[in-house]
Parts: sequence; C-alpha cells; structure tokens
Amino acid sequence: MVYGGKPSKGCQMCRIRRIKCDETRPTCKQCTKARRPCPGYRDVGDAGESTRRRDSQGTDDKAQVSRTTSKPLAPKASGNVTDSASERDDSSTPIFVNEETVKSLLQLPVEDLASCHFIANYVLIPRQHILSTRGFLEFLLPLLKSGSRIPHFKHAFDACALASLNNRVGTGNEFEKQALGSYTKALAATFAALKDPDLVKKDETLAAILLLGLFENISAKSFGMMAWSSHIEGAVQLVKTRGPAQLSTKTGMDLFVAVRTQMIIHSLSTGKAPSLDVDWWVDDNPNSEYGVHFQRLSSRTSELKNETNHLLATVAKTPENTELMMKAMEKCQELDKEIVDWLEDLPESFRWKTVAWEDYNPKCDYSKAEAFPGRIDMYADLWVVNLWNVMRCMRIVLSSLIVRFTAWIISPADYRTTPEYAASARVCVEAIADIIASVPYQLGWFSKHQDLRERAQLSGFACGEDDAEKGLAGYFLLWPLTCIQGQDYLTDAQRIWVKGRLKCIGNQIGVRYGNMLSQLNVRMPSMLILRDRLVNNPHSTPPADMASFLANQAAAGKAEPTAAPTAPPGPSWSPPSPDDHDKQEAAYRRVIQRQKEELKKKAVDTSATMDEWTVKAWLQL
Repeated sequence: MVYGGKPSKGCQMCRIRRIKCDETRPTCKQCTKARRPCPGYRDVGDAGESTRRRDSQGTDDKAQVSRTTSKPLAPKASGNVTDSASERDDSSTPIFVNEETVKSLLQLPVEDLASCHFIANYVLIPRQHILSTRGFLEFLLPLLKSGSRIPHFKHAFDACALASLNNRVGTGNEFEKQALGSYTKALAATFAALKDPDLVKKDETLAAILLLGLFENISAKSFGMMAWSSHIEGAVQLVKTRGPAQLSTKTGMDLFVAVRTQMIIHSLSTGKAPSLDVDWWVDDNPNSEYGVHFQRLSSRTSELKNETNHLLATVAKTPENTELMMKAMEKCQELDKEIVDWLEDLPESFRWKTVAWEDYNPKCDYSKAEAFPGRIDMYADLWVVNLWNVMRCMRIVLSSLIVRFTAWIISPADYRTTPEYAASARVCVEAIADIIASVPYQLGWFSKHQDLRERAQLSGFACGEDDAEKGLAGYFLLWPLTCIQGQDYLTDAQRIWVKGRLKCIGNQIGVRYGNMLSQLNVRMPSMLILRDRLVNNPHSTPPADMASFLANQAAAGKAEPTAAPTAPPGPSWSPPSPDDHDKQEAAYRRVIQRQKEELKKKAVDTSATMDEWTVKAWLQL
C-alpha cells in the first residue's frame, strides 16, 4: 500500500479551493474574510482511513470514496438563497477543482446555481468604512432570506438569475429559455399584483418591477431599452402610490432610493424631465449627504437637458429669444461650476489615484485591449467610481448643451470658432480621459496583476470573490461608455477601444445590451446641432444656410423646385400666392423629415439589431 501523505486538517472549503487553512475553530479566517459560512472540519482519523481504503481499492473508485467521506459543497437551498450563495465561489473566479468538487456542484439545482451567480455579480453591499457609499440591490437579501414565495417576485428574480448565468456560461443549455419563461410569468403575475390593493403595496412588488427592468439590460431582447424605460416609469408611479409608509423600514427605504436612482438615469437617457417633488428627497440615512447631493446634481442636469431640448425645438430666432437662450446657457455654466466645486470638496475616501501606466503599442488591437495607453486609476469601490463617472458624464452633457446654445445664437456662423466651444472641448477631452482610465479597475484588470491586486480596494458583494469580473461593473459602465463613444472629441483609437469594451461587457461580462450600444454611431454635439437647425417652428424662417441646402436638393431632384429660395425682389417680382407658399412649406417639411431619417440611419452601424426607440432617444428626435 502506498502512503498518501498526512491528511489535511483544514476545513472543507479551503481544501476544495486548495489554499492554506489557519484551522481556527469554529470558523476559519479564510471563510470569515470571504463572508461565507465555514463548512467545518473533517475527522482526521476518518480521513486517514479514507485514504487507506482509496489506495487499496485503486484509482477507479476515487470518486465513490470521496462522496462517502466528505460533506457536500453546499446544502440544497430551502427558502434561503443566500445560504447556498455564500458557500459558492463566483463562476468567473478561476479555481482548480477536482472530481469531488464537480460532482458536488452537480448536486445543486440550477435555480440555486443561478441565484448564487446573480447575487455574487449584482448585489453590492455598501462599505461601512466609507461614509455615504451605497449598495446595489441590497434589498434583495432580506426579501430572499424571509423565504417570500410571492410569485411575481420569485419569477422576476429567477429570470434575472438565469439570464445572468446563461450569459456567462455560454450556449448549449436551456437557461435562456427558462429565463424567458420566468420573465413571462413575472410580467403576468406583476400585472395581476398591481390590481390587488394588498399586493400593490408590498416590497416584493416594487422589487419585482426593478428586477424586470434589469432583465431587459442583461438579456437585451428586442426593444430592450424601451421596455426598461416602461418598467422604470411604472416603478416611479408605484412609489407614489405606496406613500410615506414605505420609508418606515430599511428594505422600503432601500427600494425607494433604488427607484429614485433609476428615475434619474431614465431622465438622463431619454431627455424626459424627472420628478423633482420635495417628497423624493428625504434623507435615507444619517450618512447620506454625498449620495443625496450626487443625485440632486444629476437630476438638475437632466432637468436642464429637458428644458434645452424644448427651447431649441420650439423657439424661433428673435432678439428676445436670443436673450432667453443666453440665460439658459449661463445656467448650464453655473451648474457645471457647482459640480466641479462639489467634486473638489469630496473627502479623501472618495479620491482616486493613478497606480499604473499602460505604454503605447503600435501593434495593439485596441478593440480587444483591456487598458488604453495612458494612466490607470484605482478607486475605493464600484459605487465611488460610478459617482465620478456619472459626474463626468454630467459635465459632458452640460458642455454639449452650452455648444448647442452657442451654435443656435451665432447661426449661421461656425460655432467651432467660439471660445465656448474651445472651453467645452477641453472639459470633454479631460472627462473622456478620466473615464477611460477608470475602466480597467471596474472590469477586473487588477485581478490579473498580483502586485496591484494586493493594493486594490475592492467592492464587497453579497457572496463570491470580490476580485473577479462582475456583471454590476459592466452594468454601471454602460452609460458612461456609451456617452463618450459618440463624442466629437474622441480620437479614432479611443472610439475603437470604447466600442471594444462595450462588446466585452456584452459578450464576456454578460450584460448583453453592451453589444447593441456598441453599434451606436452618433456624433455629439454636431448631430444634435444639425437636428436643432432642422427642427424649427413651422411658422419661423428657415435657417440661413438652409436655403442653399434646399436649392441643392432641388437640383439633385430630391425636392420640388419650389423648395429652392425665390429670387430677390425686383421690378418684375410679385408676392407668392398662398398656394405657392403652401407648396414651399410642404417641400421644406419633406426635406426636414428626410434629413431626420438620414440622421437615424447614420446613428447606428447595424440598424437591423438596434431598436428605433434607442436611436431616437440618443438623437433626441
């Protein structure tokens, strides 16, 4: 008989992960650090006997002996998803597993595996040592722990969990079909719950609606962004129906804050004005100063964006309206300065620092590179880096509004010759560089560099390893990356890299809407300025540069000859008849509509896979 060596005294989880266990009882420090219950220690005597039996029976019986002498990896979940989730490593964390581990994993139901994976990727726990940081979907934990069997909540959670798992493990399984089935059931059950006076006010109902919105981004089915928008609008209305009573519990408060955050994101994405009623701005916890101020600045930016779109689409050019535009532009400049001052006053725990530098490589394929040449920054956690990136996007949005106001005021002169454009370009170039430098931290680049991984400050998820690629990081990055990929100030190499990161989020991280957003081909603010010049009051005079455009269209046979500018008054000139005026206006409108359609076609690389609602939302058409 061959001596197999001294049996390990470590706990089962450390032996499975093949790491050194400190053998602290009753819970080893490795499991405590990873926030998972320690499965316990085996009897060394039993282990020795097991080894002797295995050697005597030969290698053919290894799997059977292992099954009979060790505990299962995780118990079957029974109403408490977090139990099994906390005992399982994130699926994206590379660990060496043996046959015993694989067979133990196969004993878990698919729903439990999907739940563990989803919680390890999307449920963010706020860091206690960083004041005012927030979590994400943390309200799910008490709802799951309570064993709630409310159908619409269970189906919505299963839909998100199965879709997330499917996107990470690849094809050849039934996960996607099961996810769609759960989603359909959740929609029907939620619709019925909204008609029930008791169910409509339950936390599970609001949580289900938020999960359905998240499912649209994870799965990216047809009209995904439009469906997400409708879910968020429904959640906002439900919060208003629930009233102040929802704020009496921590779960209710967490749900309220989550809806408020989604409302602001929805407003920024669609251009619709947010609800700024005072009831939305309750203090959700004593240390929420920075989080609440962050959301207030974001909502004010979205409100200004909505006002600007309305002004530029409806106001004719007159001296009075020019003065109105200048005042609106000053409001944008003042808000931008307020954002800068607020960011400078943030405490040290919110600060980022540069920890690495990526050298330029002329042979690099930027569409697949994990880091863009230049600096690489590190942040306190995912919520902090998201705060910075959203604020940077706010400054880009405000700069775009300032340039649009400038172009409207000085038209038909070239807006790119103005000091306002030069100042806005500097702001945008700096914000773009800062966002690009933050991406490696969020997408797991640090976990592949041992020296940086030990220094990195990682976010705390409800289970799993924190240094792995996380779906939530990709979800947070969708809007910042989409915002900068269409900027006029982006270099070609930067644009290729940003589109590559969006595809990585869609294919590798598992947030499929990243693939669709990578197809957007907008250019801001130039496309919006063209849109502003096309969209005029029907009774106003066309822009000065539109006359030559109409003449060219007529010469090319694309518009009626009557659309061309009339000859200047002369001796033989007579006022046009009402019929001629109607024909000119009709032709002008047809040209405007044609230009709108051309803008939409140019705004996306592959129109067949991008829903029209998303394109219109980004072009504000």
